[in-house]
Amino acid sequence: MRDQWSSKLGFILAAIGSAVGLGNLWRFPYIAATNGGGAFIFPYLFAILTAGIPILILEYTLGKTYRSGAPGVFARINRKFEWLGWLQSITAFLILVYYFAIVVWVLSYIGFSFGSQWGDDTSAFFYGYLGITDSMTQLGGIRTNLLIPFLIVWVIAGFIMYRGINKGIDIACKICLPILLVCVVIIFFRGITLPGAMDGIAYMFTPDWSAIGHADVWVAAYGQVFFSLSIAFAIMLAYSSYLPKDEDVVNTAFLTACCNHGFEIFAGIGIFSIVGYLAYSQGVGVEDVAAAGIGLAFVVFPTAISTLPTLNTLFGILFFLSLFTAGITSLISIAQAVITPIQDKWELSHKKAVTIVMAPAFVLSFLFITGAGLYILDLADFIANNIGIVAGGVVEVLLIGWFFRPEEIRKIANDSSNFSVGKWWTWCLKFITVIILGYTFITNIITYFRDGYEGYPMWVGYMILAFMVLATIILTCLKGRPGFYETPEDAPKWQPVGFYNKLAIGCVIVLAILVTIAQIVAAAGAKTGMSTGGNAMMMVACIGLWGGIAVALIIMQHQNKPSAKELLKEYEEAEPETAVGMDDEQN
Repeated sequence: MRDQWSSKLGFILAAIGSAVGLGNLWRFPYIAATNGGGAFIFPYLFAILTAGIPILILEYTLGKTYRSGAPGVFARINRKFEWLGWLQSITAFLILVYYFAIVVWVLSYIGFSFGSQWGDDTSAFFYGYLGITDSMTQLGGIRTNLLIPFLIVWVIAGFIMYRGINKGIDIACKICLPILLVCVVIIFFRGITLPGAMDGIAYMFTPDWSAIGHADVWVAAYGQVFFSLSIAFAIMLAYSSYLPKDEDVVNTAFLTACCNHGFEIFAGIGIFSIVGYLAYSQGVGVEDVAAAGIGLAFVVFPTAISTLPTLNTLFGILFFLSLFTAGITSLISIAQAVITPIQDKWELSHKKAVTIVMAPAFVLSFLFITGAGLYILDLADFIANNIGIVAGGVVEVLLIGWFFRPEEIRKIANDSSNFSVGKWWTWCLKFITVIILGYTFITNIITYFRDGYEGYPMWVGYMILAFMVLATIILTCLKGRPGFYETPEDAPKWQPVGFYNKLAIGCVIVLAILVTIAQIVAAAGAKTGMSTGGNAMMMVACIGLWGGIAVALIIMQHQNKPSAKELLKEYEEAEPETAVGMDDEQN
């Protein structure tokens, strides 16, 4: 019997725990501030309503209906789409491996908060603690000073995962989320009472309405929603597969999204009020000290903590404890996204599936505590979030919106919900989300092939992409248990797609190819430094990508059409029943 959440509260807390991660605390405030400030809230809320909540409802419904992780869900819709689930799961595995390193750093900084051990030059302290080498290709060996926190984080994660859904993840989220909330509330109220706090808040929220007209701002809004809500990379499909069949997914999706994004704004105010105080104390503008991600967490904020008039140690502990609890709840959700499909496909025990996933993750994660770990993490994070998640997301909404039956999915969601979603949900999936994600994916691919990322060697990025592709192919081709591919009786079955849907998606693919070619030609004309051979390779790659999708879909549709022999057999089986019905009417 499949495991289930102990209660609805357990699932909601786990879903919120997955969504409320490090990105809420260190990414959202800076993204908002640098993309129109208060004006960013408009495209951001629009992205939540047209992509975040619709995809949450979609994934919750698919997970609880098909009762499997991402590969099982798509295999039971149509066996030829199993690869999509594995692509999302492998993306989650890549994130899992490097996410450990960030949580290790955070745990270390809880200890460094005692007496503000980072000193006056927080940047030099951080990079010195990591033992950063000169380049990605110089590993510099494993940093022994990171081994103890590294092992502690692994023991905590392993203990939670081996205990399973009810006794592990459920309980961990019920412990971590209240701690996280208390820490952030204290930081918030302390932050807004500091001098200069309003400058930091104003920097985050002052609207620049001209920014709404820029496509990059809208892409950033949708990117933040995907990054924050943990959608389109197997997590929510895995979590919802342990739900009872009568669970209210619409209400839960709205609740998860509102809690997550409300927390983002609340935490952002607290954090940027303290950043505003730092700018005030140094006599500079907020923009001169503001940063995002690792720079905010390990450089800017420690500096701000050191300048606080009192209770520096306490607020250092509270800040990094909040990051630690947020990191743990996200970490275990990412691990479960990979464990669930492994367990489902080969009908393994939970503990055996945990070992199969965590053992290679443990070995690979040593890369990120070497001298080159920060460089490798930065590149892996870029590829996972900007290529892996976006690719999985665009194919997912394309599949369900245009090649499956979204109206049936909507009906299943509404049947067990307190309030219903209208046809706007279907339209968002079929048009708005597909267009935005498609544009984002094409832009990201072109930008990476043209410019690379942060000057890192391109061959390292190609190796990461090759790993994702090969792992996806291998896991898809490995034979699973027969029941893995069986569609549940009460779940929608695959049917051949209508002509107009084929025509529409064909037009989208052709448009994507034309846009890709136009951007490549424009890039070449602008003399961006990309060679002619590079332009040609990228053009072939993009055409091959979209053309391959088109060919695959055409072949799939051909194979899913009933043959003449099958139609004849159905007719012969139906004929006697028709004859009996006519005899009854005559009598």
